[in-house]
Amino acid sequence: MIAVNGNKLPWKEGMTVNDALAAMKYDFAHITVTVNGEFVEPDDFDSCALPDLADMKAIHLHHGG
Repeated sequence: MIAVNGNKLPWKEGMTVNDALAAMKYDFAHITVTVNGEFVEPDDFDSCALPDLADMKAIHLHHGG
């Protein structure tokens, strides 16, 4: 089990940040992610494996002025 913004998701071996974003239907162009408090570079979303019990935060960045 992992948590994404406090929502529980079933964990699977080899699950990546991109897998979790897709499961949550987060398809924002500008999103910042941390896993267990550590920043994850966007280029690493597809290769960053999530450990079981990971606490992932995904923050959608807004534009405006």
